[in-house]
Amino acid sequence: MTHVQYKPISFTLNGKQVTASIDVRESLADVLRVEFGMTSVKKGCEVGECGACTVLIDGKPYDSCIFLAAWIDGKEVLTLEGLMDEEGNIADIQQAFIDEAAIQCGFCTPGFIMSAEHLLRGGGRHSRNEIRRELSGNMCRCTGYQNIINAVEKTMNKRLEETEAGD
Repeated sequence: MTHVQYKPISFTLNGKQVTASIDVRESLADVLRVEFGMTSVKKGCEVGECGACTVLIDGKPYDSCIFLAAWIDGKEVLTLEGLMDEEGNIADIQQAFIDEAAIQCGFCTPGFIMSAEHLLRGGGRHSRNEIRRELSGNMCRCTGYQNIINAVEKTMNKRLEETEAGD
């Protein structure tokens, strides 16, 4: 007989304080999808290899399929849903993926966007090789990756131009 142990957790999800009572064995991916309806968090490999479940935890990218939900208590989680503005408009990186045709089936896209967002929030200009290296924890079975790199590069250049114009 298996004894299930539950634990109350409280954390910030996409800017809002949330609470849940979770099975201590549950992955963060499962809790985000089932308890909070964050369906952008995709369960691909479930062993931390494909990156489809990537979320930002306290600003850093993690594979939520191998991150226990019990560890999230007191932390801040950002999913793709959290990139939208108050009116529901998508973020510039999301638009760039559309503009650059960096999406085919779309299953891997949320993970790629969250990894790219981490890189872009760090600021600075990055080479295509640096972008490729930053996204190396994410796998896509449909594209040749070039359009994904194009989308990240386009967003980086746009953000850098906006920053320089604001100085």
